[in-house]
This record gives sequence, structure tokens and C-alpha cells, in this order.
Amino acid sequence: MIVTALFFYLFAILCVASGFMVISSRNPVHSVLWLILAFFNSAGLFLLLGAEFVAMIMVIVYVGAVAVLFLCVVMMLDIDVVELRSGMLQYMPIGATIGIILLVELLLVVGTWTISPDIVTAAAPMPAGDVTNTEAIGRVLYTQYVYYFQAAGMILLVAMIGAIVLTLRHKPNVLRQNIADQVARSPETSIEIVKVKSGQGLQ
Repeated sequence: MIVTALFFYLFAILCVASGFMVISSRNPVHSVLWLILAFFNSAGLFLLLGAEFVAMIMVIVYVGAVAVLFLCVVMMLDIDVVELRSGMLQYMPIGATIGIILLVELLLVVGTWTISPDIVTAAAPMPAGDVTNTEAIGRVLYTQYVYYFQAAGMILLVAMIGAIVLTLRHKPNVLRQNIADQVARSPETSIEIVKVKSGQGLQ
């Protein structure tokens, strides 16, 4: 129990510190690297909670796809930090208002936070001991919510096709591959055999 508490405080402190460094780093690349560290520590917290599926999602999806993609985009774009910060003052009143509202909401949550005595009995029943967390999620996802799962997949597929269609641009004077024309080619239309006499070159 003591070891679990120590790991919890370690992951929690590192996660909060990484989150603070994400918003305080001046270099966007450094911010992304701190964000990746925050994801790893969040995955450690989920492992302590027994949610290994969510922990793997944090590492595989967020670190392996979102954060790395964001890092590549930040490194490829020529971001002028000075130009971005030149117009910060005009957005300061809106940002300060939103910050004050969030601070008041956090204070209200902390001030009225209590633990219900029947929270343990109201919790959802845990799966059987021989069923892992990932297997339990799979059973529910592919039985009770299979139609919603398929609908979400279709929506993502349509969104992916729409993004490809919207970003596809056909530029003129660009060599493109036409598979049908290549398959329909024959030796008569592809090559030309020229017999050159001895001592003469091609004209």
C-alpha cells in the first residue's frame, strides 16, 4: 500500500509539473516534449487505478499519434514567436475574464467538495477476477454498444474521406501516374527498334 501511494504521488507530481512546463515553455517543441511526458505519467496513474486499457490508449494514441504528429507539424512550420506575441495585448481582457471564471469555478468545487458515505456501494460492480479490464470493455463494446461503435466508425470514415477531398489539389504541369494507361501499353506503343548501320550514329 505504501509503494502504491509513493508511485501515485510520483506520477501525480510529475504530471502536474509537466503540465505546467507545457504552458510555460517558450519553445513550442519543448512544450510538445513536456506534453508527452505528461501523457506517460497520466498512463502511470491509470495503471495504478487498474485501467490498463486507458493507459495503453494514452501511450499508443496520444503519444504515438497525436503528440508526435503535433511535434512534426511544429518542427515543419516556421513559427515566428515574436509575431505571435505582438497581438497578445488585444486578447488580454478576454483571456483574463475566462481565467477568472475558471478560478471561481475551481474554488466553488474545492469549497463544496465532500465524499459521499455510500459512494462505495453505489460504484459499478467490477468484472470477474478472471476477466481483464480490456476484455470487459471489449465485451460491452461489441455486444451492447456494437451499433454505436459501428456508427462512430462510419462517421470517422466519412470525416477522413471529406478531409482528403477538401485538401486534394490538382496542380497543372505535374507528372501523374495513370495505372490504366500503363497496364494498356504494348511493346508496339512503348518501344521503337532502330537498326543502326555500322559506322553510323542516330540522326
